[in-house]
Amino acid sequence: MIRFVLADLRRIWPGALAVVLLVALATALGVGVVLQERAMRLGSARAADRFDLVVGAAGSETQLVLSSVFLQPSPLPLMPAETVRKLSADPRVAWAAPIGFGDSYQGRPIVGTTTALVNALSDGLAEGRAFTAEGEAVVGAAAGIPLGTRIKPSHGMAEEGGHAHTELAYTVVGRLKPSHTAWDKAVLVPVQAVWHLHGLGHAEEAADHDAHPQHEETNPEEAGHEEHEHKGAIDATAPLDESFANTVAGVPALLVKPKTIADAYKLRQAYRGEGTLAVFPAEVLTRLYATLGDARTVLVAVAAGAQLLVAAALIFVTVIHVGQRRRQIGALRALGTPRHIVLAIVWSELFVLLALGIGAGFALGYLGALSISGWVTSWSGMILPVAFTRGDLGLAALLAGFAAILGLAPALLAYRQSPAAALRG
Repeated sequence: MIRFVLADLRRIWPGALAVVLLVALATALGVGVVLQERAMRLGSARAADRFDLVVGAAGSETQLVLSSVFLQPSPLPLMPAETVRKLSADPRVAWAAPIGFGDSYQGRPIVGTTTALVNALSDGLAEGRAFTAEGEAVVGAAAGIPLGTRIKPSHGMAEEGGHAHTELAYTVVGRLKPSHTAWDKAVLVPVQAVWHLHGLGHAEEAADHDAHPQHEETNPEEAGHEEHEHKGAIDATAPLDESFANTVAGVPALLVKPKTIADAYKLRQAYRGEGTLAVFPAEVLTRLYATLGDARTVLVAVAAGAQLLVAAALIFVTVIHVGQRRRQIGALRALGTPRHIVLAIVWSELFVLLALGIGAGFALGYLGALSISGWVTSWSGMILPVAFTRGDLGLAALLAGFAAILGLAPALLAYRQSPAAALRG
């Protein structure tokens, strides 16, 4: 019987190939959605694991996490300098790293931060050292910028047409090991350099700040647009001052490492309200996953609808095919082939085609998810792990069971045909 089925499939291979492709494409859509959504959740969760607590000005929790943890460009309101000073001196804080956005280099974000965050981002440096002066920089593992490169920052991203700063050129002195986060694509510089570059900064600007208090409310992404107001002194050899006890500059966000888990919850409670917002990135992502889960449900439903349409089309095609093979079926019956063997032959042919399509669909869905994840990694630096799990075996079994049931319709039609009626047709 197996030889007969295989010979028959070879004889009708163009139609068989069309059936396999239809099933494969319908299956790949559903499998790709499931794999990609799971990869996005796992990748973003791993990226957020390195950041315990994020503190920012009152606003959107999701935007605060997307901007500070995933470096998605978006203007954030500034926290007052008082919050920076208070958090930096808080005994419950192991370290607090203010971050400043707004500049870029060849499409890579330049982020002002501290050596504490540089040391915490990955398992150390792959080469070189951390920055020790205002004009030095450390690049992420996937930034593709060699040591010794002199970087002239541009305001905003390159596609936004921002002007180039001429006040300072950073020298790359170190490269981080991979962290599998968006920070792998970033250029890290001292936050004091970002402040100075945009006319903000430490105590040396205090007098000017008192005369122009709006500086504390000015976003570094917006500062300097009019007449390039870079009032601070830029000194590439200036040593770092990461105490922030006298800073007068506001920041869009602070990445905080609490000393204990209990301290983390206390700090979160203490800085929620009165103009500030403290969030656990993992907690925000959980709510975001719920939204993504709803979207995945819709997409899976669309994929299931496509599969049902394909199933209906296949039933229609196979019923017509059985009708066209009436003489062949009648000849088999006239030669003494039992009804159940005829049923098994017709069912086996369709089930083999559907099973091949399902298998090809899983492979196509996997390759599609890999391609999308690779594209996301190429521009974000965040690794999205695409992999099957035990739960996917259940999906494969469900589709195989559906294929087995689907194959019964034409098989039963062939089963009920009498040899005489088939030969007369």
